Amino acid sequence: MPDQHIHEYWMSQALRLARRGLYSTAPNPRVGCVVVKDGVLVAEGWHEFTGGPHAEINAINNAKIKPGSDFYVTLEPCSHQGKTPACVDALLKLNPSRVIVAMADPNPLVAGQGLEKLLLNKVEVICGVLKTQARELNSGFISRFEKQRPFVRLKMASSLDGKTALNNGKSQWITGEAARRDVQFLRARASAILTSASTVLADNPSLDVRLSADDLAQQCDVRQPVRVIVDSQLRLTGKEKVFHCGGEIWIYTLNSDDEKRKQLQAAGAEVTVLNSADQQINLKQLLMHLASREINEIHTECGQTLAGALLQQGLVDEIVLYMAPKLLGSAARGLFDLGELTDMNAIQRCKINQIRTIGDDIRITLTPEQN
Repeated sequence: MPDQHIHEYWMSQALRLARRGLYSTAPNPRVGCVVVKDGVLVAEGWHEFTGGPHAEINAINNAKIKPGSDFYVTLEPCSHQGKTPACVDALLKLNPSRVIVAMADPNPLVAGQGLEKLLLNKVEVICGVLKTQARELNSGFISRFEKQRPFVRLKMASSLDGKTALNNGKSQWITGEAARRDVQFLRARASAILTSASTVLADNPSLDVRLSADDLAQQCDVRQPVRVIVDSQLRLTGKEKVFHCGGEIWIYTLNSDDEKRKQLQAAGAEVTVLNSADQQINLKQLLMHLASREINEIHTECGQTLAGALLQQGLVDEIVLYMAPKLLGSAARGLFDLGELTDMNAIQRCKINQIRTIGDDIRITLTPEQN
């Protein structure tokens, strides 16, 4: 078997392991590692939860590794002391023959320094094996460093005629139970759930993850994503259901009313007042602020106004649309508020990445094209 195929085979095994940390490693990346000696698997490990040992350390601790082994790692070994010691130093103590990595670490604290240290110690380094798959697995972690904002996944649910609710606001439930359970897995992988005060006041949602550790196939506790609520005028009272479901709540507002802020803080929320020249929250500024707080992936649960604004400003990386085999009629509410478009050159185009059925519904995954 050619070397490239061998490298891809073992890296695919490392990526399989990395995916086991899909719901538990944020804000850290999902990383897997396999150790091979003379074509035989010697050890394997993955980063299981935030603050725990990295993938390389777990692999090293799982077996006795002989000098001259090959390490396959989905992300460049770290070279700095963080919550755990530098992985590259642990690897060097074992005198590896080769270290094969899927991609360099975009974190400036690493950013090639781990690979450079290996090379300086006469270790052969191969970089870029299954790089595309590795980037997809850590799209949020990468976006935080490359774009200075989180990866934004816009989740919407609609009828076949593209409606999200009746004109009177009633919408429960458009999609079926299987689709709603599928959404729980999207919530679980996100660092934060983004919504608006309008959605909270209209639907009174919990916005929590209602899956068990067994559902997520993990040993650690279920991590609740931060609930991020855009409430420009501080209309929330702190009595809404979202305040009683555990997990952090971050409210972003333009209103500096001290009494309202204290009321929400007493309910457990953290309130951040942003500046604005046009009396609207600057969504790009908001996302950059979330990135500075180590938010990797954002999952949205919002209405057509916030969804449309995110799209219009080019801040959406992926759309996941659940479409139910129902018709709500022309008077019902639409998916995205993009205003009136009078020129076909101004329409929002999307690339369809996947279409599959979830129960009785259809799930379409799309990438918005930037105009």
